[in-house]
Order: sequence, then structure tokens, then C-alpha cells
Amino acid sequence: MATVQVKNLIKKFDQNIAINNTSLDIEDGMFMVFLGPSGCGKTTTLRCIAGLELPDSGQILIDGEDVTNLPPSARDIAMVFQQYAIYPHMTVGENLAFPLKAVRTPKEVIVQRVNEAAKKLHIEKLLGRKPGKLSGGEMQRVAIGRAIVRRPKVFLMDEPLSNLDAKLRTEMRAEIKRLQKDLNVTTIYVTHDQLEAMSMADRIAIMYGGSLQQNGTPSDVYDRPANLFVAGFIGSPAMNFIPCRISDDRTTLVFSESSRMTIQPAAKTRFANVPTGRDLILGVRPEDISLRKDHQAEYEESEVYVVEPLGAENIVDLRYVGSALKVRTLPTFSANIGEILYMRIDQSRSHLFDSESTLALTG
Repeated sequence: MATVQVKNLIKKFDQNIAINNTSLDIEDGMFMVFLGPSGCGKTTTLRCIAGLELPDSGQILIDGEDVTNLPPSARDIAMVFQQYAIYPHMTVGENLAFPLKAVRTPKEVIVQRVNEAAKKLHIEKLLGRKPGKLSGGEMQRVAIGRAIVRRPKVFLMDEPLSNLDAKLRTEMRAEIKRLQKDLNVTTIYVTHDQLEAMSMADRIAIMYGGSLQQNGTPSDVYDRPANLFVAGFIGSPAMNFIPCRISDDRTTLVFSESSRMTIQPAAKTRFANVPTGRDLILGVRPEDISLRKDHQAEYEESEVYVVEPLGAENIVDLRYVGSALKVRTLPTFSANIGEILYMRIDQSRSHLFDSESTLALTG
């Protein structure tokens, strides 16, 4: 177990900045997820921590020791790659034992650790098989087991589930999370899948364009996004966005000259420090919009664009003041394309962002 500190890390490839002055503190035993789209710098940051890339400036500390310029073998870390990278000519047992044999570990210790890892990963019956006779999920377990037997200070995982089908990914997410808690090993996990990040992480570091956008718990980044990018990246379906302003008398949200929405009493405190006369973006999650067939006070008229039935819920796409809004409803709620419905935004759970800086103006 160990702490990991990344201090003012900068990494460039030619003139392209892959990591732009990133700093992170990862506590002992924490499950930290690096999340972001392709090219955001998450894998490069992981590779710098692993020693597979050398940063142009900044420091990496593991348990307080500066390892910035140490080779991977001197960092006491274990890495699980996107590709399984297991030896096809070796059995599962031989693959698990290989890292220990490489450092001349006593045979009895090797047997003990291989058996312990196989038991934790439920692959005891596969120890005599070769990788060609394993499923994708089984090969992923072997790759993780090979990291476990080393008992490193830190686990590094680079999108280890991206090659699995949807059902197996769901199962493996739960298994990796449970395994990490059982072992209580500091883990850094890279993914572009926000559902993986939300379901597995103790903390999520969201990256974009080489810069750290927000670092917080899953509830922090979901309920209190720092900017428009985080708000739109976290959540499925994504947050809805509507351009607006606050009226000078602070009583209404102005979408256009002819479209206004009264600020609800529950939201007045939330919007109190947001400046008037500035171009804003109203952000609202699909579950924070309610729909009715009949008109009521505070409900606004909107038109159904399409309905997406998902079994456990329906997603109703609306057109409102020139914006597209997705609304999460119960599966029993029926709607038809072109139908006029009435919707109410829960402003007490909505967000306002500065249109120019994209920063959140509400807590």
C-alpha cells in the first residue's frame, strides 16, 4: 500500500502538450480513476507514473519517495494493460508465476501466491490451461492475477475491460472493485467510460486537452460539476444545456425575447450570486425534468421529438426554445412523436455556467 503524488507534471510530444501542469494526491488504499476522452492525457499520466514515459518536468512520488527518474522495475508497481499481454505458450499457472520466477522467489512462496491469486479470481480450475482455451474474461483475470502475485505498492490499470462485451464488463467491474477493497491496494485505473468510473471509483480525475478539469468523488463530479465539459461528460444521458440570461430584476431566466421562465423560489438562493446581463448556459439533468400531459403552473409547453424506450425507463427527447432536451421517465409514461407535453425543470438541482469561461457559477 502507498500514497502517490503527481506534482506539476508536464509532458510534451514534439509541440503537443499531452499533460499540462497536472497535480494529484492519491491516498493510501484509494481507487482513483482517470477519466476522459481519447487524447486527453489520462494514459500518458499513467505511463509516467509507471515509468514507461519520462515527464518533461514535474515530480512523481510513491510513498514520499521521488521516483520520477527511476525505471519501472524500481517503483514497486504492477500494471494491467488494455491488451491482456499473457504468454500464449505458458499455462495459466505459469503465467501467474512468471513475475515471481523472474525475481528468483522461492518455489514454495510462488505456489502459495499463485494459489491465493487464483482463488481470489475464481480461476483455480484453469491453472493447467493455456490462453488459447480461455474466454476474454478469463484471460483478463489471468492478467490481473499476474499483477496480484507481485503484491506491489500500487496497481495501474489501463482500460483493462475495453475488449470485453457489455455483460462481461459489468461483471468484471464489480469483481475488480471488490478485489481492490479486499486487497486494500492503491489503484489507478484509466477509462473513457464514465459508467465504469462512477461505479468503481473512490475519486475521479476528469481530464480534457491534457489538463485536469476536476478531481472529486463520483457524487461531487455528478452533482457539482466544475465546468461545462465535466457536466456534459458525466451522466448518461448527458446533461441538457440551454443558453439563457438572468433578468435584471432576478425574477426570470431569459431564453429569448419571447421565451422566459420564472425562477422558482427554491432556486433563488442557488442563483443569487450569478451575475445578470451575462450570457449563461442552464444545465439540467434528464432526471430533473418532469413531464405532464396537461398544463399546470410552472410547466412549460414542449414538443416530443422522439421517444427512446429502454425497458427500465423511457428517454423522451423534447424540443424547447430551440434546444433539444432529454427527459428520463418511467417506462409506463407514454408519448408520441409530435405530441405536445408540459415539462417542469427542477431549478433547485439545475446549474448555471458562464458561456465564455464555461465555469460553473452555482455550487
